[in-house]
Amino acid sequence: MNNEHYLKDLSEIKNLMTKSSRFISLSGLSGILAGIYALIGAAVAFYLVNSFSRGTLYIFNGWVFWTCMAILIMVALLSAATGVILTVRKAKKNGEKIWDVSSKRLLLNFLIPLAVGGIYCLIILYQGRYGQTAGLMLIFYGLALVSASKYSLGDIRYLGYTEILLGLIAAAYPGYGFWLWVLGFGIMHIIYGTWMHFKYDSK
Repeated sequence: MNNEHYLKDLSEIKNLMTKSSRFISLSGLSGILAGIYALIGAAVAFYLVNSFSRGTLYIFNGWVFWTCMAILIMVALLSAATGVILTVRKAKKNGEKIWDVSSKRLLLNFLIPLAVGGIYCLIILYQGRYGQTAGLMLIFYGLALVSASKYSLGDIRYLGYTEILLGLIAAAYPGYGFWLWVLGFGIMHIIYGTWMHFKYDSK
């Protein structure tokens, strides 16, 4: 009996330490919605490029290019806003603080690789090397997830590894970059979000 109580106490201490060092109120539903936004945005961009760029996916000129960039930014902002709203709601439900040491560390470790990747992608776009951007976006986003996983649910690192792998494949086969982007930011987000929702949110 003493051993059982001892193990139970150790388990409770471990849980308390995990909660104090990690921000665990991330919403699986936000991942699902982010994936849906990405798929919708990709479908609209694909239609614009193929309808108004002389039938080829690789010609980005004038308003078509800037419209695609606007769609990409809208998808990112909508995904971020949805993630914040659903995470705040879940944190309040769990009685967890929104802005504490763990959430600050999570945000910092996520944003640094993401910001560096975003700047690098803008440089690549400015140089006209459009075929490399999909791979770079996937790789830097994956690195951001792996970095942030140390201060949140460890499961997100698996999504990060997947994004990095897809990014490397896109770098090797840039002609498939668009479809790998759709797979990484769209389908994988939906799969991951569904898994996380049933693992954590539905309890």
